[in-house]
Amino acid sequence: MSISISSNFDAGNIEVIDIKDSNNIQLKIEKDTKSDFLQWFYFRMQGGKDQACKLNIINAGDAAYPEGWENYQVRASYDREIWFQIPTDYKDGVLSMEFTPDYDSVYIAYFAPFSYEQHLNLVNSAQQSPLCKLESIGETIQGRPIDFLRIGDGDNTKKKLWVIARQHPGESMAEWFMLGLISRILDEEDSSSVSLLKKANLYLIPNMNIDGSILGNLRVNANGINLNREWANPNIENSPEVYYAKQKMREIGMDFNLDVHGDEGLPYVFISGIEGIPSFDKK
Repeated sequence: MSISISSNFDAGNIEVIDIKDSNNIQLKIEKDTKSDFLQWFYFRMQGGKDQACKLNIINAGDAAYPEGWENYQVRASYDREIWFQIPTDYKDGVLSMEFTPDYDSVYIAYFAPFSYEQHLNLVNSAQQSPLCKLESIGETIQGRPIDFLRIGDGDNTKKKLWVIARQHPGESMAEWFMLGLISRILDEEDSSSVSLLKKANLYLIPNMNIDGSILGNLRVNANGINLNREWANPNIENSPEVYYAKQKMREIGMDFNLDVHGDEGLPYVFISGIEGIPSFDKK
């Protein structure tokens, strides 16, 4: 069976350059939609069972954050549920991975994906808790709902805590974080969560960039816009995701906000702060 590679699915991203030799497969990461950013990849390889395979991503050096490839390990899965790491090397701008697949079909990704289907499962499962309400605060460029969760009793005298994630769609680890956070906050037997909800209400956007996630982008939405740079002056035409989020924040109010990010160089998610904001001052 000859080897084939495809990325024609939710969040898929790869360009096949040369696939004739299983021990020297040449690939490229495709650029984000209407943008020069690249780093996220996700594809399916078929026909490689019991063959020693070496896959080379030859434009890895052009990635948005090439420093992150040092000591990085590519993720792979046979069922898209259990993901494991495969031996990976980065040298002279080329990211190489070598392994012998146990099955004919294997998925390979930058990080364990969090698909749109998983996202829908997350928000629709959350709404079944008496503590949670699911809303749509607007639509993305491509017409998808921007899902928004309210957790708590809505008492306006309590603190208003916001958490948003995945402004950069290729940072799928940020939505995995949201899955864990939501699961714990809605656990009515968790004493810390119960204590928190006595003092505060939570407002969550688990995925700020649905279109970009589905398109297989690293940084931008369907219009090629980096949402993380749009907060000063968002608009419906180019960055509706930020426009509607900011509108809702003004409507509800805010005492605290976490903007959750992640990258391949860290074993944990991180919080984006005020660093580098041109309009920031002491006031």
